[in-house]
Amino acid sequence: MYKKILISLGLCLGSANAHTAIMSCFDNGDENIVCEGGFSDGSSASGILFYIKQNDKTVLETRMNEDSEVVFKKPLSEYTVHFDAGEGHKITIKGEDIVE
Repeated sequence: MYKKILISLGLCLGSANAHTAIMSCFDNGDENIVCEGGFSDGSSASGILFYIKQNDKTVLETRMNEDSEVVFKKPLSEYTVHFDAGEGHKITIKGEDIVE
């Protein structure tokens, strides 16, 4: 009986420590896009892989800076931006969904 309670308690505590990846991107209106990343528990995204794809080809690969941001020149044609913090922590945003 005590074993079941301890296992249940452990599962509850483990899920309380879970976090979700978050990324928002904004068009500055000056041909630059800013993407900000992080996690739902307030953790920084500094150093997290960020890349841009056009026609299924990676055209920019970088990492989030110390402020958990990436600034890049807005591509002229369709593109997607990707935040990749590993399995279960990936986000993709279409360029058409990034607005001022």
